[in-house]
Amino acid sequence: MPAFYTEWLYRAKRRLIGKMIMKPQPRAMLFSGADSSLEIARVISQFGLKHTLLVTDKPLRELGIIDPTLAAMEAAGVKATVFDGVQPDPTQQVVDSGLELLRKEGCDSVLAFGGGSSIDSAKVIALAAGNNCQAADCVGFGVSKLPALPLFAIPTTAGTGSEATFIAVVSDNETHQKGGVIDARLIPKAAALDPKLMTGLPAHITAATGMDALTHAIESYIGVFQTEDTDFFGLAATRLIFDNIEEACSNGSNLAAREAMALGSYYGGLAITNALVGYVHAFSHNMGAKYGIPHGLGNAMVLPHVLEMLKEDAAEKLADIAVYNGMGDRSEGDAALAQKLIDRIWALNEAIGIPRGTDQIQEQDIPALADAALQEGSGYPTPRFFDKDEALGLLQKLRAA
Repeated sequence: MPAFYTEWLYRAKRRLIGKMIMKPQPRAMLFSGADSSLEIARVISQFGLKHTLLVTDKPLRELGIIDPTLAAMEAAGVKATVFDGVQPDPTQQVVDSGLELLRKEGCDSVLAFGGGSSIDSAKVIALAAGNNCQAADCVGFGVSKLPALPLFAIPTTAGTGSEATFIAVVSDNETHQKGGVIDARLIPKAAALDPKLMTGLPAHITAATGMDALTHAIESYIGVFQTEDTDFFGLAATRLIFDNIEEACSNGSNLAAREAMALGSYYGGLAITNALVGYVHAFSHNMGAKYGIPHGLGNAMVLPHVLEMLKEDAAEKLADIAVYNGMGDRSEGDAALAQKLIDRIWALNEAIGIPRGTDQIQEQDIPALADAALQEGSGYPTPRFFDKDEALGLLQKLRAA
């Protein structure tokens, strides 16, 4: 297919997606600070809800991290049934297991407690329960007709911003191909950013999830769907993350740094809800699907490589981010400032232990990975579209690093 015709199709696809998502979205009532997670129990009770399915994973349950929230819910007169079957990159089968428990126990609401996988699972459970269907029936853009059950979220990592977005990702049971559930009904009614729940997060997870949030902030800002609102939150997220991620990695008990990272993740989530993401996610998603590379780590590795490729096309916006974060002055020119930002990201990755690439990428897989990433990226509001040679070159750099 001629290159000009391919790009025309990509632009048409992107315009269609833009028309579907570029409208104001609801936002969760937000609580922030130490022990803010306990406020969610009170809020659930105030809504007149009586029985909540708490969706989490076994490690959080076994470590007792959910216990204070369970006690607060009991004190507020809200019964809690715990579903702890969430696993990384949850499948539709995992979601359906939680859904079966919700229906068996007669729960009237859902509380996500954990990282992005727990929040995504809880989102789809709430939506499927409200629409009397299964997880697979929810995959797609706005396919559900009825509201979700009331949904609440307590994130325990600072990365995905899933508590702010209308997207959830679940994998096919057999192929493990990831499918997006995209619906404004997925946005929680309330969320709590409690830094006390994040103090035990290992440094390597803090690093990967933090760079995931930074990727959201930067890709939302340099994309063509950005608005004044998404720019406001995206820029704020970059500063919170640049100023705090190294401290959060080296001193995990620092509550101020942890809360700043959680807010940065939340603001990044608000930004991508309308502005979406870009090629960093397109490559990271497909590397994750093929090799099981955690999403945050994939984004962290890919981010500076993609920005190097876009530094001329997005120079002014990258310069904005650099100036906003005190990396230079406008008199230096956009190109120099854009490079300063990229160099800062390379240095930050090195400081917090993010590698430049991975030996998991296999030579024989590269053409198919490139095609898949280009296909996914064709719907994103990227500053420009990559061609096949560029995609192949990027994957080779990640493999050789």
